[in-house]
Amino acid sequence: MAMLGFVVVASWWLEFAFKTRVLRDPKRVLKTLAIVVPFFVLWDAYAIAQGHWFFDPEQTLGIIGPLDIPLEEYLFFIIIPIAAMLTLEGVRNVLPVVRGWISQIKKVRSN
Repeated sequence: MAMLGFVVVASWWLEFAFKTRVLRDPKRVLKTLAIVVPFFVLWDAYAIAQGHWFFDPEQTLGIIGPLDIPLEEYLFFIIIPIAAMLTLEGVRNVLPVVRGWISQIKKVRSN
């Protein structure tokens, strides 16, 4: 849970700092999660059922959801895609600014 908290703190500030507008568009977030979450839930469920993957009860909160997947894993499947969207949009919003700085520097150096 600490790592998920870190991901939230480390990425969700991008919404406000770079005005990514990811969290302000719940339809977009839900569409993304609708694509990603079922795939990973089924993947985990299959791996658990086959004995390829397990969760140490000492390392989880002990709250087990459907398909024998712990709560932390469900939260992971929600938080990480949102963090990826925030990061992608943050880069998209900052990149033009950085390119502008680079062109300004090139102009100064060429004079």
